[in-house]
Amino acid sequence: MFFEMRHFDRITFDPQKLGGQACIRDLRIPVHIVLDLLAMGRTQEEILKDYPDLEAEDIRETIEYAAWLAREENFPLSSPE
Repeated sequence: MFFEMRHFDRITFDPQKLGGQACIRDLRIPVHIVLDLLAMGRTQEEILKDYPDLEAEDIRETIEYAAWLAREENFPLSSPE
C-alpha cells in the first residue's frame, strides 16, 4: 500500500491558484502551511480552530502526502566528507 502511486483526494493542484502549489481541496490553503504548523508543535485542534474550512481528514491526508513525497526521492542533507 505505501510504495505504490497514491491518489490523494484532498490534495489539489491548480495553476490558477497559488501558482499550482499543492493545496487542500482547492481552498487556497497550501499543504506546506499545515505541515509548517504541525512542525512548530501546533495541534490538530488548534489548526482546525484557526482554519475552520479544514477538516481532520485534510490534516491526515496532508501528513500522508508529505510522507509519500519523502519516499519518492532521496537527497543528501550534507555532502560526505
